[in-house]
Amino acid sequence: MTPGFVWLSEAARVLTFRAPRWERLDGGPWTLVALVLLSLAVGLGLQREAIDGAATFEWSAIYKSWSGTLVSVWICWLLLASAGRREPGPAHVGTLVSLLVAVTLLLNIVDGAVAKLAPAVFGSPDDWPDGARWVEWLFPMVWEGLASLRLWWRLTTSGAVRVIALLLTPLPIAISGWLDPMYFWWPARSADANEQYAGLSLSEEVLDTQSQLMADALRALPPSQPGIVNVYAATYAPYASQDVFMHESAVVAKTMTERFGTAGRTVQLVTNAKSQNAIPWATRPNLHKTIARMGAVMDREKDVLFLHLTSHGGRDGLLATDSYPLETEPMTPALLKQWLDEAGIRWRVISISACFSGSWIAPLADDGTLVMTAADATHTSYGCGSRSPLTFFGQAMYVDALKETWSFQQAHARARQLIEVREKDVGKTDGYSNPQIREGAAIGDVLKRLEAQQRDR
Repeated sequence: MTPGFVWLSEAARVLTFRAPRWERLDGGPWTLVALVLLSLAVGLGLQREAIDGAATFEWSAIYKSWSGTLVSVWICWLLLASAGRREPGPAHVGTLVSLLVAVTLLLNIVDGAVAKLAPAVFGSPDDWPDGARWVEWLFPMVWEGLASLRLWWRLTTSGAVRVIALLLTPLPIAISGWLDPMYFWWPARSADANEQYAGLSLSEEVLDTQSQLMADALRALPPSQPGIVNVYAATYAPYASQDVFMHESAVVAKTMTERFGTAGRTVQLVTNAKSQNAIPWATRPNLHKTIARMGAVMDREKDVLFLHLTSHGGRDGLLATDSYPLETEPMTPALLKQWLDEAGIRWRVISISACFSGSWIAPLADDGTLVMTAADATHTSYGCGSRSPLTFFGQAMYVDALKETWSFQQAHARARQLIEVREKDVGKTDGYSNPQIREGAAIGDVLKRLEAQQRDR
């Protein structure tokens, strides 16, 4: 039996909660190196297989993200150095560490095979419910943690050491699987993606449809419902050549409907050829009309306007627009503030997902406004590429954080944490985007009433 098969065989025993046969194992330095290299090679292959089409290799992942492994080595040393060891056991720490590497290697091979076969049985993972995706992601880590705990439990009779092992077992798994994972491959971004974009259709039929879509959207806005804080929501995504902004608009609108009851009170404005027969374009006149109409039908004393803008941003404070061949002008914070003031909208929650979007805070700030941005005024945000499903801010804020709270402030604080971790994972080179938030002196009480209202529904 080959040495490699012996290690995988004993790893299988660990993963099935059986005692390994230590007499078959001797984890010398070269054995450990071979297992680590093999584990890296399998990880490289599985991650590449999971990406359709072209991909780019992230060299820094090889020397990053070893913190979970270091914690595992320390736990192995702690167990073997402690009193009350059971026999038989590993001859030295290297054998125990090598076995744990083999366990991870075997689990990755099995997990990769399951991931390859699962779509044939259960359909595409993109169509799975969120709960199934969480189970698919968490199950291997939980299984490995339980198997490691059982292994460590066998190695000692000391109650104190066992308690320490119980408390420490989740740590290396959590670090390696969530806080500090290794990502070797990333979907390649086409350098000529914008050159391939054909632009909007400006046929008479499309123009007539757009005019009707805008009129219908504004006409459908209902008047304020008395006795509660109503939220009126609008999204503005004016960059047509990249679908990420269209997708983000849809996700934000869905989250606002589910969490804040904005069904019937939401207007999406999206510039994209794929949605031009269903959603009004994100142009400055359409946004102006939307703000004016919402200001007319809402109760300005108690209702809240939520507005999410998503596009590329510049250091000059302009929100980029791309609507070729339609000529449009970029949105500015000063113009947005003017329109909100003219509409008499008192309570405002404004969310800007764009690079350098922190520059919008000062122009928009007032006592009745909460402003949230994806970055500060001197840093880029992340996730706005042609192949991105959502921006990092859109994902963290409107998929991850707001599902756990009705507080925009708490959600933004949580989103900041998630974004910082994820930007480090992908090797963002120009510094943390540093999302910003500013709360006006008077809007806090209104948002607390809204939070309590939604919690008590």
